[in-house]
Amino acid sequence: MKSNNIPPEQLPEPTKSELEILYVLWEKGPCTVRAVNDELNEQRRDVNYSSTLKLMQIMLEKGLLQREINGHIHTYSPAHLRETMQAKVVHSMANLAFGGSASSLILSFLGSSDTSPEELARIKELIRQKEEKG
Repeated sequence: MKSNNIPPEQLPEPTKSELEILYVLWEKGPCTVRAVNDELNEQRRDVNYSSTLKLMQIMLEKGLLQREINGHIHTYSPAHLRETMQAKVVHSMANLAFGGSASSLILSFLGSSDTSPEELARIKELIRQKEEKG
């Protein structure tokens, strides 16, 4: 997996379909196209195998995936950590929809969603840590 030190703005922008594939790989670990396609069909929606193959080839070219070839078996894995790509998506969302304001993004999210007490405690802890770092 590539370094987690790449700034979010320098990472390739994943599409919604690409994120679905990345989530399968983050959850299941390295997989063949068939395994990813089967998981997408089981959990989300009907997807044609050839569409999954093509999209994963594009993702490989974009640098979103890595591929290991062992004989005739091609196994794919994410090229970046989940947290790194999530930061990319949040960064893009903040820039696109909130003029780059992280606080506006967070306030909008908290105002429009049901947040569990556990999530609120985690958010408070992250804020406390940020304040300590100065």
